[in-house]
Amino acid sequence: MRIWSLLLFAFPLLGIANEPILPLEPITGLNADKVSLGRALFFDKRLSRGDQVSCASCHQLPSHGADVKPLSRGVNNALGELKTPTVYNAALNIRQAWDGRAQSLYDQVDSPILNPKEHDMTWPEVVAKLNQDKVLVAQFAKVYSRGITPHTVKDAIANFEESLITLNAPFDLWLKDSSVKLPESVIAGYELFKRYGCISCHQGRNVGGNMFARMGTFGDYFGDRNTPIKKADFGRFNVTGNEQDRFVFKVPSLRLASKQAYFFHDGSHTSLESAIEAMARYQLGRKIPDTDMQKLVAFINSLAGHHHEMDLERQNEE
Repeated sequence: MRIWSLLLFAFPLLGIANEPILPLEPITGLNADKVSLGRALFFDKRLSRGDQVSCASCHQLPSHGADVKPLSRGVNNALGELKTPTVYNAALNIRQAWDGRAQSLYDQVDSPILNPKEHDMTWPEVVAKLNQDKVLVAQFAKVYSRGITPHTVKDAIANFEESLITLNAPFDLWLKDSSVKLPESVIAGYELFKRYGCISCHQGRNVGGNMFARMGTFGDYFGDRNTPIKKADFGRFNVTGNEQDRFVFKVPSLRLASKQAYFFHDGSHTSLESAIEAMARYQLGRKIPDTDMQKLVAFINSLAGHHHEMDLERQNEE
């Protein structure tokens, strides 16, 4: 009896327990003051040389947390090497960045700050610049006893980014309550998603982000791309130095895939349909007919939830 009680407590809805995808839930236990401070820093261009860019310059919250360009530009208009991934739901990723070089959102903050093609700063420079703002110094003092330090800046930004969970996606509402009606195309698309094998890499709460995979299991993606292979294309190999990690990348979340403008680490595909076709070809060795494609797109559309930052920043821009 006790065992059944524990199971019912863990899985109040039996349907969820039987599905490879789980609904998103807010991350609890975050410090509201840290989140607020982190949000201010996320939009603060003083974290870059010459006050040119902020975290939000590339992770555009109204545009679903990513960039609307295939590759982002940093200080002095320097062009980045990898497609900017969405920051929404990033807290659920097994590691951060396409090659998984950062273990957490906290660790990830170092990358753009120190990268000469992004913020092009050093931590001593960041701390010295922020300490010139007496109002900001006072705000930090209320939250962190040590004031403005590399650790406290990173911790605040990470807390804000952890709060960026998109909720109430139509598919999640259906998972929580089977009486919720979804279009037949969505249900059919979900069944196809599992039948084709997409679910083997895209599953869990974030529908991805929890494993690594080689780009081109059933074909030569980079050879067919018809553009030179760059160091950034080596993926996880650049982190581990292990030959088996060459061309291996973190599997991206599909939660907001239907809202993105460009796809893959290189930003080489410009539509969801094209991205699905490429994944079917190179990762599954399959060709998807148009009728199935439409259903798969409908399913992926249903994974997109919402966060108030999407509206808040759009209103500020207007």
